[in-house]
Amino acid sequence: MSSIRVTDANAATHPAGAPAVPAAETGAATGLPARLVLLLAAGAGLAVASLYYSQPMLGVLGPDIGASDRAVGLVPTLTQLGYALGILLLAPLGDRYDRRRIILAKAAVLSAALLASGAASGIGLLLATSLAIGLAATMAQDIVPAAATLAPESHRGKVVGTVMTGLLLGILLSRVLSGFVAEHFGWRIMFVIAAASIALIGAVAWRALPRFKPTTHLAYSALLGSLASLWRKHGALRRATLAQGLLSIGFSAFWSTLAVMLHGAPFHLGSAAAGAFGLAGAAGALAAPLAGRLADRKGPELVTRLGAALAAVSFAGMLFSPLLAPHARLWLIAASALGFDLGVQVSLVAHQTIVYGIEPGARSRLNAVLFVGMFVGMAAGAALGSLMLARWGWMAVTALSTATAIGALLVRAWPGARLAK
Repeated sequence: MSSIRVTDANAATHPAGAPAVPAAETGAATGLPARLVLLLAAGAGLAVASLYYSQPMLGVLGPDIGASDRAVGLVPTLTQLGYALGILLLAPLGDRYDRRRIILAKAAVLSAALLASGAASGIGLLLATSLAIGLAATMAQDIVPAAATLAPESHRGKVVGTVMTGLLLGILLSRVLSGFVAEHFGWRIMFVIAAASIALIGAVAWRALPRFKPTTHLAYSALLGSLASLWRKHGALRRATLAQGLLSIGFSAFWSTLAVMLHGAPFHLGSAAAGAFGLAGAAGALAAPLAGRLADRKGPELVTRLGAALAAVSFAGMLFSPLLAPHARLWLIAASALGFDLGVQVSLVAHQTIVYGIEPGARSRLNAVLFVGMFVGMAAGAALGSLMLARWGWMAVTALSTATAIGALLVRAWPGARLAK
């Protein structure tokens, strides 16, 4: 079998039947085959997009199945909780078993869960499938450590940044696509399209994705127990997780309530308009490779502080929206979305660069800790955002997002941050 060059001691090899990659197709800037990087980026993006398709559709989905706004608000909450739970319980398996097999199994489950969501006739089944989608969508968190393992150390930040561009574009463009499809063809069709895209990625991955040798032989219980050991051992991991978790609260509070806010007065906009705001955030996702290169050159610590500061300033900008006319408010919200999405994404790439450099043999587990914190923050943000919007209005959501971003900046800028190892 032909092999792909990796710098880690545990090499990845092509599965039987996979064609060898010509040298001409290898990206000189990353040392990896260009089509493999594309597959990893697309797989991560389409998997994580499954978490967000529902958000712009909540305004039309609820009335169609006879569910209240409060009940429908549980859909993104359970999806994010399922993702956090899946990262905690399933993502560490990437250090113990072949990541390729794990990715293929999760792709099959995720495709089935998306189809079931499209067929749901009531809120009960939809909530159950939302939890299942969250669990299976963690295939994205098997793909990102796979990219870090395959990448040469000197280009790890750039490779991770490129794959994260796919992941982040999946998060942001999923809202644009689902809003458009829901308004013109119905929300059920969106789930069918999503299921088909995951099935296609699974088929391509089965053919092209390398096998990965395990880096540990710990039993499952010991594998999970080692997460706590890694948390206690590494201050850099704790700081990265806390800072990214705080940023995620504000990020999720904004995106999980935007469609409901725009659906009401004074805007009265549909799901397509709500999803279109994802275009502003998607522009920020394109900076992820730049953030990775900057982290390679200047160090990820600086990049985390820059990202958190940008998110805080952008969230704070939305506090001035009541002073503006409705159309001007929409432009301010779009500009703020561009800024804070860029800040959150830049911080995430830098935090991953920090975490992946701690213990190469524990990348799946380190990644699991980081993303559990991130998606616990996402779930908390969705729940808190819905509550604040219902009780105190949009300005309360904006104030929450601003406060959490400032908190993340303080975590990164605290005097001891540079010394945490």
